[in-house]
Amino acid sequence: MSEAFIADADQQLPRDVFNMRCAKGASALIALGAGADVPVAVIMRNDVTQLEVMRAAALAGTVIVALNWHGAADEVKAICDDSNAKFVIIHRDLIEGLRPALSGRTVIGVTPGASLCSAYAIDADAAAAGENCPEWAALVDAQPPLAEREMMRPLMRYTSGSTGAPKGVRRVGSGPRRDFELVLSRVGTEMMQLKPGSRFFTAAPIYHSASSTLTSAALVSEGVSTFVAAKFDPEPFLATIQAQRITHIYLVPTMMSRLLKLPEEVKARYELSSIEYCVSTGSPWPHDLKVAMIDWWGPVFWESYGATEIGFMTMVSSQESLAKPGTAGRMQMGGTLLILDSDGNKLDAGEVGEIHARMDAFGGFDYSNDPESRQAAEKHGHFSVGDLGWLDEDGFLFITDRKKDMIISGGANIFPAEIEAVLMRAPFIRDVAVFGAPDPEFGEQIVAAVEPSEGWTPNADEVMEFLDGKLARFKQPRIIDFHDALPREDSGKIFKPRLRGPYWADAGRKI
Repeated sequence: MSEAFIADADQQLPRDVFNMRCAKGASALIALGAGADVPVAVIMRNDVTQLEVMRAAALAGTVIVALNWHGAADEVKAICDDSNAKFVIIHRDLIEGLRPALSGRTVIGVTPGASLCSAYAIDADAAAAGENCPEWAALVDAQPPLAEREMMRPLMRYTSGSTGAPKGVRRVGSGPRRDFELVLSRVGTEMMQLKPGSRFFTAAPIYHSASSTLTSAALVSEGVSTFVAAKFDPEPFLATIQAQRITHIYLVPTMMSRLLKLPEEVKARYELSSIEYCVSTGSPWPHDLKVAMIDWWGPVFWESYGATEIGFMTMVSSQESLAKPGTAGRMQMGGTLLILDSDGNKLDAGEVGEIHARMDAFGGFDYSNDPESRQAAEKHGHFSVGDLGWLDEDGFLFITDRKKDMIISGGANIFPAEIEAVLMRAPFIRDVAVFGAPDPEFGEQIVAAVEPSEGWTPNADEVMEFLDGKLARFKQPRIIDFHDALPREDSGKIFKPRLRGPYWADAGRKI
């Protein structure tokens, strides 16, 4: 068996070297006063140093507040203030744009490597010579390794609700405090099927809840290698799988759609037989997209339905997906599901209602700044994140849509997920979000916000021609907006309130 490693495009560290650096990094955090239970904001892109920071924080008992590096200064300041993060670890080229948010905090710089500079057009010399603040690598080098680790604290996440105000999700548990490393170990063995010799790979942003949890699970799994890409680029992604003999992958449906749009001769160029397991979570996975990936890579795919507040809830294999098209799977790790009507009554199999879940494995949670919404969403000891769905007789969950996203037009209930799934088949569409806008006659009209694929000149008529015959007329968008990039929450989901807001601002009503 080859030696396990932690790697990006710039460096490949043996796991024992990486682990030693993380232990030294934990000592550095403690020496700075950023040890047990201290919130530290991390604003970084994917690289080995980001993984080193995450693991060092875990060993020191530090509470990592993972921020989206795309965030504006006001957004970053609001989260840092709410979480009480007095320390910020950040790639140096991001400091200038976020300076108002960093004022009054201890800033630790990380010089971006060559692959990050190439991927994001960063001036490497300017970034390295910038801001006069301590360098993470120098702090690590100056410390001895931590002799005994602290209990790992879970990351603090921020998720946006329907109002758009970020809510901090603090993972807490009833009774004695739990070591979150034990939770990650279960995720690695029970959910991800990791074992010594496995090689995990992701290009998804690690500040997202799912990707950071899965990557952290790989980091705590003995004998497992971890490879991260600076960003997702379809053909280089396939090249990495082949070159590194990757066995385990985290992908999201948008990435899969871009992979499938590669020319057939490009897809055939890469040998992918090393793949044993690929998991997707975070956004709905259209069935036809799933079938196409299974036809290409084989039955190696698993889908998980989860939420920042609750954790990973359900799992479904390739075989189960083909047997029960559209299912999100069954609860795992001892969790339970309830389907409730608007009055909180439990519904029978086959009846659509609001999905409520309980996952004791991940512990409970509180919102840092909105305890009332946490309490309002709990019924029968189960929590709702606002999704609608139903259970079949075998306990398989089927998700209909987001409760708050449902469009009611002319008395008909219209579910954006169905329309989005059809639009994502279009080769000229990279991503899409569907929502309702006010309509004086029908109550609401359908809007499709479209992010075009590279090289396509946006054309609304072409979109409507593509939909012809694929959707009933009443489900087809009345308005098509084009965006260079769709806004996203820190969780990775498209930030629909930001898209919807301008349409409803002067409507005098909210639905």
